[in-house]
Amino acid sequence: MKKIHVIAPSGANPEPQSPFAAIEWFKRQGFEVQNTDCVERRYQRFSGKDAERLSELNQIGKLSGEHLVLAMRGGYGLHRLLPDIEWQQIANAIQNGLQVCGHSDFTVFQLGLLAKTGAVSLAGPMLNYDFGPKESQAEIIPDPLMWKHFQAAIQDRQLDCKVEAQQSYLGKSTAGELTGTLWGGNLTILCSLVGTPYFPAQKQIQGGILFLEDVNEHPYRIERNLMQLLDAGILGSQSAVLLGGFSAYRLFDHDQGYDLHMVFEHLRKRLPEGIPLLTDLPFGHQANKVTLPVGASGKLSYNSSGFVLQSKW
Repeated sequence: MKKIHVIAPSGANPEPQSPFAAIEWFKRQGFEVQNTDCVERRYQRFSGKDAERLSELNQIGKLSGEHLVLAMRGGYGLHRLLPDIEWQQIANAIQNGLQVCGHSDFTVFQLGLLAKTGAVSLAGPMLNYDFGPKESQAEIIPDPLMWKHFQAAIQDRQLDCKVEAQQSYLGKSTAGELTGTLWGGNLTILCSLVGTPYFPAQKQIQGGILFLEDVNEHPYRIERNLMQLLDAGILGSQSAVLLGGFSAYRLFDHDQGYDLHMVFEHLRKRLPEGIPLLTDLPFGHQANKVTLPVGASGKLSYNSSGFVLQSKW
């Protein structure tokens, strides 16, 4: 796969250096990069007017299977477009080989696509920051783990992720092997879709392997969202819950020892004992992230020392 088609369906680009550096980096790797003008669009806080961003998104349904569609960045904006996205046309293109990748606000599209069509998309790196530096950085050196797993996803349609980290929230299920539908993404975004037509049906995610991450959210907000998913019957219907990066937040003096560990401890007490709660999945708003197939079948093996997550789609 040597053609990358960039889309900007959410927030406007805040750092001009990042996307252009990323585009040049991809070209040096031998990729043809298309639709690059979108990185300069801006309307208010969005990367273009709603009609522009919707048209660009729907156009990917006309691309060939030799293309990888890569979101520029997250932010906010995809919620506005959901009712008018041509879901089935995009799913047909995916069936014919097209791949679509992003994370953060792109979770909206990925879960909507899964809910409406069952098609598989990739939760993984984006143009900005993953392949292009922030202005404070002199040059881009893509994270080796990220690049390795990204290549495995777009070239071989394969995931093989091994995590070696002590697991403290397993409950009674201290070791095991299981299979289920891989799904998830940004926790805040996922919660915002519950009860809408863009959230996967129970039959699609029953017994699934749910992965979650978030950024700029205090632990109490993370807990509140997790409690919503728990009380809505979503967490309790999963085979496993995988926690990725929860980054860029700060604690306050009045937290008095309440932190992310306390959140996960409380969730462990409320979650059914047979559902493993696993941490340290390399995924989220961080350099070292794997690329996960949203909607594909996955296999998980775990014990107190870590876990292995695999998929082929």
